[in-house]
Amino acid sequence: MWKSITLFLLLVGMSLTSFSQVTTSAISGVVYDDGQQALPNATILAVHTPTGTRYGATTNFDGNVNIRNMRIGGPYTITISYVGFQTEELTDVFLTLGKSYDFSVELKSGTEQLEEVVISAPQDKTFSKGRTGAETSVGRRELTALPTISRSAADFTRLEPSASGGSFGGRNDQFNNYSLDGSIFNNPFGLDAPTPGGQTGAQPISLDAIDQISVATAPYDVTQSGFTGASVNAVTKSGTNDFHGTVYGFFRNQDMTGSKVRGEDIYVPNLEQKQYGFSVGGPIVKNKLFFFVNYERDDRTDSGSDWLPNTGRGGISESRVSLDDMIAVQDKLIGLGYDPGAISGYTHQTESQKGIFKLDWNINDDHRLAIIYNFLDASKEKPAHPSALGFRGPSANTIQFENAGYQINNELHSVML
Repeated sequence: MWKSITLFLLLVGMSLTSFSQVTTSAISGVVYDDGQQALPNATILAVHTPTGTRYGATTNFDGNVNIRNMRIGGPYTITISYVGFQTEELTDVFLTLGKSYDFSVELKSGTEQLEEVVISAPQDKTFSKGRTGAETSVGRRELTALPTISRSAADFTRLEPSASGGSFGGRNDQFNNYSLDGSIFNNPFGLDAPTPGGQTGAQPISLDAIDQISVATAPYDVTQSGFTGASVNAVTKSGTNDFHGTVYGFFRNQDMTGSKVRGEDIYVPNLEQKQYGFSVGGPIVKNKLFFFVNYERDDRTDSGSDWLPNTGRGGISESRVSLDDMIAVQDKLIGLGYDPGAISGYTHQTESQKGIFKLDWNINDDHRLAIIYNFLDASKEKPAHPSALGFRGPSANTIQFENAGYQINNELHSVML
């Protein structure tokens, strides 16, 4: 019996490991003395300044050190010390998701207390032994500085050179693997957008809650698997020792879109979109326990149809369907006890609200714990499916009534430990 239980737990552990994704970073380096000889047992201490999180290790016989599973971002202060040698510091070190920060330090010998020397080691982001395959990293700087209309991660994953929409390397987007904080975050339905909420056009996580994104198309890492397009991994923000908060809002309508093409007027459908939300994070217990909260709402109104009934005026986007015929059908259906709704001028509503709550606990120097809860509640009104019967429109030959459509709902609740 105990052998069976042990085997079961081992298989579960292996399965969890096989589906894990990178959520952390690392540092690696080599320490020499002033004679260019490797220094074994030199002490390396890395401190994540915003939270006081500490990571420590010693160099091996060859003077090399590797510290894994470190929090992304920074700044970090890395202190290198050895008995009989001057202490060196690397400051303002920022760690990138899924990559290793490399350094090489020479310690000077000395028997008397000397003034502290602070050095900064620039990191070569193009060529380094920490690069393990084709990968594009998007950090906070890019997320806050680059333009975005949809406020979605897709506006930033396209920075990957092989990207074409949601496709990477020419593969259909359903062959990608999406993860959030290390947990698989693919769309279980699989026939629309590759992430949850795709049927309603909603983003499952607010852009304001994302810390870093990585897009790996050919990683040399056996822990990243389950895709033939790209592995898209997002890590959410965490609280720090300082309280930080944001309040934001965005608005757009049809007046912000073009109305002419090569000098010719075009039909501009109704549009109104309002997005607003807030984020707040900070310490519960300094250097120990932190929280982060984000909430966002998105309300959008679109024209129900881009085509109008034919009135004989030859207007822009007039279909071949006569307005008189539409009125006749409408009157007949009302006489039978069914109201088909408006013929034109009606709108469809899209609504979504999403949020995330995250706790980070520094149990001690060797153990960390994170609890993450996020939710999505979204709905979208849609016209009757245009290809269900092959001729339902709306198109130049077919006009739908307002009540011919339907509403689709996406609801998501996710807990990660």
